[in-house]
This record gives sequence, structure tokens and C-alpha cells, in this order.
Amino acid sequence: MAADTGPVLQWIEAHFDDSVKRLEEFLRIPSVGADPAHDADTRRAAEWLQGELRGIGIETALHDTPGHPMVVGRSEEGQGPRILYYGHYDVQPPDPLELWESPPFEPVVVEGPHGPRIIARGAVDDKGQLLTILEALRAWKAVHGALPVPVTLLVEGEEESSSPNLDPFLERYRQALAADMVVVSDTLMPAIDQPAITTQLRGLLYTEITVGGPGQDLHSGMFGGAVVNPVHVLARLIAGLHDARGRVTVEGFYDRVLPLSPEQRRSWQELGIDERALLAAAGFDRSVGEEGYSVIERIWARPCLDVNGVWGGYTGEGSKTVIPAEAHAKLSCRLVPEQRPDEIFAALQRYFERRLPEGCRLEIRRFGSGDPVRVPTDSPHLAAARRALREVFDREPALIGCGGSIPVVASFKRILGLDTILMGFGLDDDRMHSPNEKFELACLRNGIRAHAVLLARMAERAAG
Repeated sequence: MAADTGPVLQWIEAHFDDSVKRLEEFLRIPSVGADPAHDADTRRAAEWLQGELRGIGIETALHDTPGHPMVVGRSEEGQGPRILYYGHYDVQPPDPLELWESPPFEPVVVEGPHGPRIIARGAVDDKGQLLTILEALRAWKAVHGALPVPVTLLVEGEEESSSPNLDPFLERYRQALAADMVVVSDTLMPAIDQPAITTQLRGLLYTEITVGGPGQDLHSGMFGGAVVNPVHVLARLIAGLHDARGRVTVEGFYDRVLPLSPEQRRSWQELGIDERALLAAAGFDRSVGEEGYSVIERIWARPCLDVNGVWGGYTGEGSKTVIPAEAHAKLSCRLVPEQRPDEIFAALQRYFERRLPEGCRLEIRRFGSGDPVRVPTDSPHLAAARRALREVFDREPALIGCGGSIPVVASFKRILGLDTILMGFGLDDDRMHSPNEKFELACLRNGIRAHAVLLARMAERAAG
């Protein structure tokens, strides 16, 4: 490693216990951004971040929005490409509480197969990963008194509720947020010793389908077998969404989907991901889905359509014999690069409209969407990130996909014209969004180290 990073890495190691304590303090704030009962807590998390950034000498302000505030820090120190860091301080609700082995907002450090891990809501998503950035900046300031390159930090409090105020904020502060690249730590690695950069994200389309029949609930003894039952109709329509080979039957669904290249398939196979262990962690001993693809290929690079909820009629205790007036389902589509949410939504509408029986009415509501993302793999910024990870892990980072969606990545490209380096340090078994969420302290340490080295590599680009 270059000489200037040595003292920084030594400082990180010497003060790592302090970093863990700061993470514990951050995790104790129940910043459940989607729950109005926690509005004050969520703002307190933003103020905590503001205080920490100011404490290391980064001028930071809170920008109020119709929802939760944006935390924006900015440093003019150093020369070279400006990095825009993004993260979020809001967390998922902790429910169901009874499944937690310790209170969700009382972080505990326990031993695991990879050494100590911290357990709390937000440990990996995204407070722990966000702290890898903050602590790297802290180390540079402590050792050298300044950062090697100019940086901007943008941290929001509404990521877990689809970031409704983020795009307007990016539009309004487009000039103030101008940078050369975006860096995000909110993704995963294939293994604790295998670093990775995520270069492909699936997009999202979320809808609700309502099939109506009678003008009101009807007595099933008086009308059963004589009138249309919306639950029956919706069940048939949903059942027809996939064929026997696991492919989505919506016309045009695959029109823009590009085939996987042999090189990409081979590189992912060489990662040696234990798909059986991956399935076992989710409670399964076998996979289902589109034929001809591995589990990883289905998750990272193939689109899918899932039913997220179905309801209609009487669902309470006991019995109530009715033919319901309506039946409902929530559907989500995960989309791959080149697919367009607008086109898929129109195709879904056509699917249901063409198959709706006479005597029924249909309503399709669209709740949200996000474009899929493919990050260029030949940029100098990504090359610097690969070098930083290689130096810290002593292993070549993998270029991987991600089945989830990070809509802000598409927003950064569309509004600010910036590509994003997705350099995450979570693991598949971190129980993101689930009870007993955790973050390995080894991942916290290596994340801090990797961000510290990345700053040096970006400075080298300016010097060279």
C-alpha cells in the first residue's frame, strides 16, 4: 500500500473499539422512518449524524423536506475527483418483536462463526455500512488533518419508504451535489473474505390488482354457483402468470431481456457460491423458478414476477359464508437492465384486461417503480475501487449482480449524470429486514479500511 495509507490504517485498528461504540450509539436510536410514532427518533438520528460529521471537521447541514431531513456534508479539502457518498439513516420496523433474541434497539455484540458480530435493527442496513464511510473519513482527518480528495455526503431518512422526497431534492440541489462519482455501501459480498462491487441491480414495479364482481358481498347459499366470484377469478388469473417452466406469461415481458453472456455466467460460477446453503438459510432445500438458470443467475440477472399478498371476502375468526364483492392482490416485478417499468405495467394491464371474464370489473394501481441499473465496468473510478478492495482483502473483488433494487442509483444517473460505485460489505446471512439483523465486525473493520484506501487511490488519480 502507498505510504500515506499506512498510518491511517494503523489509526483505524487502534481506534476500532471506539468505532464499534459509535455504531452502538447510532443503533440505539429507533429511526423507523416509515412510522410516524418514530418521527422524533428519526430526526434525532439525522442530528446525531450531523454532530458526528461536524465533530470531524466536515461542514454539515440538515435540509428539511416534507418528510424526514436530508443530511448534507461537504468538504473542499484535497484535490482530484469529488466523491458523493450516499446512505440512509432510517431503518425497517423491527416487527415481529417476539422473534428477536435481544431487543432490536439495544445492540449487543456476540460471537459467531466469523468472530464477533453486532445485532440490532439497522446493523447492516444501513447504519453499519454508513459508518464504514464516516469512520474512514474520521481516520484521515485524525492522521493527516485533512481529506485527500473533496467529498460530499448525502444521507436521507426515507430510503425504507421509497425515498419520496429524494428526486425533488436532487433536482433542487443539482449544482450543490455535483461530483465525479457516487459511492454507496448498502450491498453485499458473496463471502466474508470475498470483496465485491455490484454492477447490476434489478429494478422494481409494484402494483395492486382488484377484481370486482357483485355490487356487495352476497350470501353464498343464495347465490353460490350462480354468479361470478371475484376470488375465483383472481386466483385463476394469478395462477396463469407463470407457465410450467417458471417463465412469466405476460406478453412482452421478456422482449428487452438480454441473454447472459458465457463470460458472465462463468465468472459467477467461479465465485463458488454455495447455493444449497443460500437456500437453506431461507428455509428451503430446493429452488424453483425459470428453467435453465442457476439460483444466482435467477436472482442477479433474470426478471421475475411475484405475488406479495392476496385477500378478499371474510378472513376473520369463525365463518361467514359470503361471495365477496372484490378480491385483491399485490404484485411486484423485479426487472433487469433494458426493461422499462412503464412498458411492463402496460403489459400487465393488457394481461388482466384480456382475460377478465364478463361481469367483472378491474382496477390496477401502480404504487411505485424503479429502473434497473447496469454500472459501467471500465471506468477509472471503478478501477480505483477494485484496487482498494484488492489491497484490503488481498483478493480480487468480484463483479456481481443484486436481486434487490436501489432506485437512488438510477436517480443519480438520470438527474445528476453520475455513475455509482456499489461497494458493500454485508453478507447474505445478515438478516436484512428480518429479526436479529446483524453486521460482522470483520466486515465493519474491512469496510472502514477499504473506504480509507479508496480515498488515497482517488487522490493518486489527481496526482498522476
